[in-house]
Amino acid sequence: MTVRTRFAPSPTGYLHLGGARTALFAWAYARRFGGTFILRIEDTDLERSTPEAVQAIIDGMQWLGLQHDEGPFYQMQRMDRYREVIAQMLAQGSAYHCYCSPEEVEAMRTRQRSAGEKPRYDGTWRPEPGKTLPAIPSGVRPVVRFRNPTDGDVSWDDAVKGNITISNRELDDLVIARPDGTPTYNFCVVVDDWDMRITHVIRGDDHVNNTPRQINILKALGAQLPIYGHVPMILGADGEKLSKRHGAVSVMEYPAQGYLPEAMLNYLARLGWSHGDEEIFSMTQFCEWFDLDHLTKSPAQFNPEKLAWLNNHYIKHTDNARLATLAMPELMRDGAKFENAPPLEDVIALLKDRANTVNELAEAMMLFYREPKPDAALLTQHLTDAPRAALSSFAEGAKGIEWTKEAIAALIKQVITDHAMKMPQLAMPLRLTVTGQLQTPSVDAVLALFGRQVVLDRLASYLK
Repeated sequence: MTVRTRFAPSPTGYLHLGGARTALFAWAYARRFGGTFILRIEDTDLERSTPEAVQAIIDGMQWLGLQHDEGPFYQMQRMDRYREVIAQMLAQGSAYHCYCSPEEVEAMRTRQRSAGEKPRYDGTWRPEPGKTLPAIPSGVRPVVRFRNPTDGDVSWDDAVKGNITISNRELDDLVIARPDGTPTYNFCVVVDDWDMRITHVIRGDDHVNNTPRQINILKALGAQLPIYGHVPMILGADGEKLSKRHGAVSVMEYPAQGYLPEAMLNYLARLGWSHGDEEIFSMTQFCEWFDLDHLTKSPAQFNPEKLAWLNNHYIKHTDNARLATLAMPELMRDGAKFENAPPLEDVIALLKDRANTVNELAEAMMLFYREPKPDAALLTQHLTDAPRAALSSFAEGAKGIEWTKEAIAALIKQVITDHAMKMPQLAMPLRLTVTGQLQTPSVDAVLALFGRQVVLDRLASYLK
């Protein structure tokens, strides 16, 4: 069997974390077995589907690097195929026309609720041997209903949840086409999975209730059943359903916040799946390891601190030139000035170990790309007579040394020895006058990056 998986989002909103994780699992399973990963856009909800949402899904998949092998296929472009299958089902008797109005169906369900029964379609228009159907009302366009089996069970061995069995008595005759002929979700999914030869349906467990209906339709069509695996949802750290306050935003907000796709993929892979105690791994490793047996049956919890920790790891190990490209838009927005400033990659090499996001990195980098504006009160506090004398000695010595981190460190040590000072008594005013800040990475490394002339010019403005 050649593995064929699919990701089939509805373009009624952005690609969120749950959808991205489903796509990742389906993609990785196909990659693990040398199969095919298909992208399908389920856009039959005309009132809520938008081109912007379609683009947001595609953008999110591209950012994550989850490249599809076939597609994207759009359900609205497959209407003729759905109508063809519905016509076949009507002809073979596995579907029928129902002329009940929505009001009649609701009244039917109200009576059933009052009687303590489960609300369901009562089969008024379902053809049965020896049954006389009502007269077809004039001017009424019917829906098409699937003729669901009335006895027995629907049972499948779910790849995540184990065996699931639903009695057919719990299922009524599902509407598969609306009065205007538009097919419904559960029907389109079945035809798509059949036509696209999907072997494994990996999706969220909010679809478990749809599965028995879809299995029955597939059986009526004589189609081979895929293997189903229903992945539990993602919860917030408080155990509640993931919402915007937990970070349930568009996947595309994460690159805007400075997250790397490899960090997001690594994080999503560990949400509900594990390979021993492995926490950090490449997507190549993930695809080699991934299976459905190690997907957890319980909901996963979203932890933004864990995501930030992973992002920090990947920033540390990312090429400085790539980080420079990613940080540039943030630097430009903050008004960075690059004239007489150190190369971006050198600054990144100094700062990236401390940054959890590219945005944090860019903010820290602005130390080197803006004019320092030290607070007047801090200058008064730290630039007293003794520090001024030490700064003058440092400036004089700085003119003749090799401009390296090591030579600068040696000069600082010599000055504090000559002036009988402690390191902070020189380092603090040195940082303040050159950078405008009291806190920076190692002062010798910072001064080395600024360059001799910039450091001397800035010191001179305070030592006149």
